[in-house]
Formats: sequence, C-alpha cells, structure tokens
Amino acid sequence: MEKSIVKKIEEIIPKERILKELSDRYSYSYDASFGEYLPDIVLQPASVEEISLLVKLANEYRIPVYPRGSGTSLSGGPLPVYGGMVFDLSQLKEKLVIDKENMIAVASAGIITSEIHKKAEEVGLFYPPDPSSSNVSTIGGNLLENSSGPKGLKYGTTKEYVIGLEVVTPLGEIIRTGGKTVKNVTGFDLTRLIVGSEGLLGIVTEVILRLIPKPQAKKTMLATFSKFIDSGNAVTNVLAAGILPAAMEFMDNACIRAVEHYKPSGLPVEADALVIFEIDGHPLAIEEEIEKCRVICNKNGATSVKIAANDKERDEIWAARKMVSPAITQLGPTKISEDATVPRSKIPEMMECLYAIRDKYNLTLVVFGHAGDGNLHPNIITDKRDIEEMKRVELAVSEIFESAIKLGGTLSGEHGIGILKAPYMELELGHSLELMKSIKQAWDPNNILNPGKMFPQPGQTKVVLT
Repeated sequence: MEKSIVKKIEEIIPKERILKELSDRYSYSYDASFGEYLPDIVLQPASVEEISLLVKLANEYRIPVYPRGSGTSLSGGPLPVYGGMVFDLSQLKEKLVIDKENMIAVASAGIITSEIHKKAEEVGLFYPPDPSSSNVSTIGGNLLENSSGPKGLKYGTTKEYVIGLEVVTPLGEIIRTGGKTVKNVTGFDLTRLIVGSEGLLGIVTEVILRLIPKPQAKKTMLATFSKFIDSGNAVTNVLAAGILPAAMEFMDNACIRAVEHYKPSGLPVEADALVIFEIDGHPLAIEEEIEKCRVICNKNGATSVKIAANDKERDEIWAARKMVSPAITQLGPTKISEDATVPRSKIPEMMECLYAIRDKYNLTLVVFGHAGDGNLHPNIITDKRDIEEMKRVELAVSEIFESAIKLGGTLSGEHGIGILKAPYMELELGHSLELMKSIKQAWDPNNILNPGKMFPQPGQTKVVLT
C-alpha cells in the first residue's frame, strides 16, 4: 500500500492498531473455510467514528474493505480476495447491556455470541440462535452471516431476533436502523436487509437483539436407527404428533464412526443414523412430550433410545454432536463444509443424492445437520494437495447444490454464500439476482465493501478449488 495512504490511516487510528508486517497479514488471510488471500493491510478500529473515517478514505482511493470478526465463516465471507484493507472488528466489544424490563440486549459487534447467551440467562432471559461457533464467533459476524444453529425449527433464525442496528454504510456514513421496540413498521425494513448481507451493504458496529423468557426446563433424548429412512420417519411423526422440539440433530453412520474413532463414547458404530431430540418448556409438559418421542422412535424402528436423567447425561449426549467437526477433521487435512438445505420432507431423498454423489466421485463425504429444518451439512474430507481429487470435489460440490435446488431447497441455511457458493446463485435466484446486484450498486457505487463475494464473476459457473 502506498506510503501516503498509510500516513492518512495513521491520522485516523494509532500505529499499534495498524498491522503491516507479512506475518500479521498472513494471520488474517484465511477463515474457517477453504482458500487464502493476503490483505495489503490490517486495521483494528476501536470506534464507529474510526470505521466511518476509514471507509471514507477507502472510497477516496478505491481500496477494497473486508470487515471480519473472529473469522469462523465457513463460506469465505471475510476473505480479502482483492487484497486491500481488512478491518478486525473483534476489538469492538465495549458494550453488552441486558435490558430485562424491555427484554432486549444491546451489544457491540465484537461481543462473543455465547457471552450474550450467558448474560441473558443470568436474568432469566433467552437468546435462542446458537451456532456451533457461538463460543468463538462475534455477534456482528454472526448476524451478517445469519447463522442460527439447531433451534431454528422452534424459535426461528437469527434475523427474527435482530430489531436494531448501528451501521457504517459503504460510503462511510453512520446510520441506525430499527430500534428498541419489538413493533416497528416505519419505512423499509433495512435491518432485515442488512442481516445476512455478508458485509456487502454495511459494517455493523452495534446490535439490538430481542430476548424471550428462558425455558423452565429441558429434556434430551438420543435415538439410534439401523436405517436412515426410519430416523426420517421418526422426525416427521414427532412433529405430526404436535410436538415441537427445541432441537432435532442427526448424524449419519460416517459421522458416528468418526466420533467414536476420535473419542469413544459408546455410540453404536453399526447404526445408520442417530437423532438427538431436545424438548424444552414447562417441566410437566416436557416429561409428557419426551415420553411421546420415545414411543414414536420405538414404533419407527429405533434400535436404542436413551433419555438423559440429569445434566451430566445431557451433556454426554450433546458431546457426541459437538465432536463431529473436530472428529471428521481427523479423516483428512482439508474439509469442505457445505450446508445445502431442503424441505424437511425431502431429507431422505437428499441423503440418497448425497450418497450417490459420494460413490460417483469416490470421495469421503459425511453428513450431519438439523433434521427439524432440513438444514444438512455434507462435509467432503479431502487433501487440497491432491489436484486430481480436488477436481472431483469441484464436480461433487456442484452436484450437491444442483440436487438441493431441484428438491425445492436452497444453497445455504446458515453458512452464507461467500465465495464458495457464488457461482450457483443464478441457478437458485434467476432474475432476482439482478435485483440484488442493483441494491448493492445503489448502496455501494464504488464497490468498496467486501467485493468478490455472493455474486458470481462473469462466466463463472462452478466453484474452483484448484
């Protein structure tokens, strides 16, 4: 970066928060997805005013700006694909206020998501969105990717809980959207437009979240099945019985084997699938509902059913699910994580497609996900040094997304589009993609914020990993 521009940056933020060394820049060249891109400079702004001035400077010199939180994105959201400036927003964490009377939380963008869970529960309130990365991810990055975790079926996704924002626009202006009221229908709903926009429409600096009463109690059950189709029928019949679990998480046989190999915990490695059911609510109601779940699973061919008797046993059940990601990384050095989502009734059909793709391209492919809302996480374990295999991975990824869309699904349930799914956007959206581009153009005429994401490059029809 030109020295004259660096000098102007130093007039905005102190030198100790300007990272220019190659080793520092490499630390910000990757996230939790696939791919590495080296930024020209990394900045750690500590206030909304600093961010505003830096964005205005970026517009003046047409420098790309890539905001990031903890870098847990699985779709390449914060990767600086055109170099430029990376803004490390994990330093914005001076505010976390829980307003019990109004049942809201006001948080700086750099606050870790699980801190909001903890502080809300201390006063009897509840923030349901709970992505697997909640102990690491910042709330700003979390809501820009609209990542929600396993409780989407009962409680809805992150966007249902964001009621207000402080944002620096792509031109450097500081604005507020929404507010502290649950009802707000004044003008266009810019809050909803920004949530899930993956940093293309603004840099979120402060969020206002709606909270709800904390459920009084919860019960957790683990059911295993010798046939995947039986687990799907059990999930469908639980919902048909009028029960709405807080979570229904499933793992396929490959995941079960990986977890048992990683840290043996007594899971049946011969099972074709397992499902974790969690019921929350009034203590008397959850006792009745979890028993109904047990009966339904047994009627649908469950080979084992275990209801946790206490918090220790509950934690042991969830440990299996939480170990999936670290366990499958033991299967190979490169993990390609996807989250194709289909209507719940299409899960068995989508699973058949995934296994056919696995066999067709001779790849290690494992599947886990949220059975309640159809959000599947097929993961391909490979080695990026094996160019021939990576070519097969590229074809397999294309077929995964094409299959999801053919079944009435979508490219992403919670990981976002980033760079890994951009080539398939037109396949799902058609002409709507042009409308989205026009919104981006109107908000960001100089294409400063997070360029190279979400929209495919001319002629780009599939993801390129080699």
